[in-house]
Amino acid sequence: MKNIVLFIFAVSLLTACTSKPPSEQYTSVDSLQGNVVKLTSVQYKASNIVLGKMERRPVAGSITVNGKLDVPPQNVTIISPPWGGFVNAIYILPGMPVKKGDVLAVLQNQEYIQLQQDYLDNVSKLEFLEKEYERQVELARENVNAQKSLQQSKAQYGSMKAIVNGLEAKLAMIHISTASLQNGKISSTIALRSPVNGFVTTVNVSTGQFVTATDVLFKIVSLQHIHVELQVYEKDIHKISTGQKVTFHLANDTTCYDASVYLVGKEIGADRTVQVHCDMNREHQSLLPGMFVTARIETASDTENVVPMEAIANYEGKNYIFVSSGSNVFRAVPVRTGNSSGSLIPIDLSEPEDEDIVIVTRGAFELMGLLKNKQE
Repeated sequence: MKNIVLFIFAVSLLTACTSKPPSEQYTSVDSLQGNVVKLTSVQYKASNIVLGKMERRPVAGSITVNGKLDVPPQNVTIISPPWGGFVNAIYILPGMPVKKGDVLAVLQNQEYIQLQQDYLDNVSKLEFLEKEYERQVELARENVNAQKSLQQSKAQYGSMKAIVNGLEAKLAMIHISTASLQNGKISSTIALRSPVNGFVTTVNVSTGQFVTATDVLFKIVSLQHIHVELQVYEKDIHKISTGQKVTFHLANDTTCYDASVYLVGKEIGADRTVQVHCDMNREHQSLLPGMFVTARIETASDTENVVPMEAIANYEGKNYIFVSSGSNVFRAVPVRTGNSSGSLIPIDLSEPEDEDIVIVTRGAFELMGLLKNKQE
């Protein structure tokens, strides 16, 4: 479609010239190696060419890298049983949201019963030893008993109190209430509860399975602080610093998200990359840990020559600008372009030129069409 438009434009200009003397017709070379085109006054007016100059502006560079979404280690919780047992029931599935205190599974074991019995038995002994110690204290005040008896009673009472406190701590780990035990309620099962709010990502257990304290049963992830982990090659790491702006998008998705560099790693990995931690500017419910992303990190600003996007013409994969030589004569000059910023794009002249040159800021596309169609 672009070639058709160029062709029509070229034909219209050629038609406009048929009634003019040969000296007023435009001239062009057969290749961009000569890259000069001259327009008549009629052609120049019809092409709506606008002239201007390059500008020197600070332009932020950028680095394109890959990475993935992740959560910090403190937002990942591994659930293992405090005590071994058989899985009696499971109440969750991967992907389900859970709140702190929700029951994830129920475990059953005879050792739970034995632990509760030991606690009740030692509580009774503690009560006896406490009374005995108080009695020995009263006798000591009246100088009735020997000091040795008082010390023995005190030691026995203290030892039993330590045992009872230890049993209470064990019962608290498996969420068994000592108050209910005092009322004679002994249970053969314990509830495995979630210690955090989050989403279940892994379930590694089945009903009836015997598990131990070293087995990982569930994994819960909190999505409150998803961040971006980028892999930056060592050759570019010196350009990265905290606070730099980052834009990223998911694979096969054009939606852009904003983030900023929060932390730069201090170790080079086996693939010669350094991990860069980026915080998102706001949370997005649609983003999940593990998603792969492509990101662009804006590096420090450099002052470069910039021109409007309309000043760039492309021919056979190369970019050109047109420099005015006066008298409606224009010369195509090859340039290297950077990343565009709004309506401007930085350029690097491939050939030495005066930075005060007059260039075509609008109409480069039409001029390139004249050169191209002449060649064809």
